[in-house]
Amino acid sequence: MKLLFATSNKNKLAEIQKMLPSEIELLSLEDINLKTDIPETSSTIEGNAKQKSNYIIEHFGIDCFADDTGLEVDALNGKPGVYSARYAGEEKSDYNNRQLLLKNLKGVLIRTARFKTVISLEFKGRNYLFEGIVEGTISEEERGEKGFGYDSIFIPNEYNLTFAELDLDIKNKISHRGRAFRKMIDFLSEQVKIG
Repeated sequence: MKLLFATSNKNKLAEIQKMLPSEIELLSLEDINLKTDIPETSSTIEGNAKQKSNYIIEHFGIDCFADDTGLEVDALNGKPGVYSARYAGEEKSDYNNRQLLLKNLKGVLIRTARFKTVISLEFKGRNYLFEGIVEGTISEEERGEKGFGYDSIFIPNEYNLTFAELDLDIKNKISHRGRAFRKMIDFLSEQVKIG
C-alpha cells in the first residue's frame, strides 16, 4: 500500500517511515514531482492540514496525509497560531520569528503556551483528523542547539529544558507532532490488519 506524506522534508519522512507498518510504502512530494508550494490559506491549523491533503487527492488521486503545526501563546491571544511559520514575515525565518515572539513577551510574567499539530489523512475516500498538543511555557531567552522553529524557546511542562535542549528521543515521545503521528499510525496499523 502506498501513502503520500505531503512534505519535502527528508528528515520528517525518514522519521515517519520508521514508525509505519512495513506494508505501507511512504512517498513524498518529490516522488510525484510536485515542486510548487501547496496553498495554505486557511485561518486554522486544521484547515491548512486539510487544504494540503485535499490538494493531493484532487490533483493526484493518491491516499495521503499532511500536517500543520502552530504555537499558541496565551498572553498573545493564541498568536502566532496558524501564522507561526510566517510570524515575522513571508520569508519564514525561524530566527526572526523567535526574536519577534520574545520581544512581544518582554515583561510578561505568565508565558504559558502550547504547540498543536493536526494531521489530515485522506484514506480510502474518507478524511480523518489526528491532533497532538503539548503544553508548556516560553523561556526568557533562546536555549539549546537542537531542533528548529520555536524549539529553543519552548519549555514543555514537567521539564526544565527547552525542546532544543532535550534529547531527541524524549522530544519525539512528548512532542505535539509525535502525539499526532502516533494516533495516525495506530489507526493505519489497524487498517492494515483489517485490510
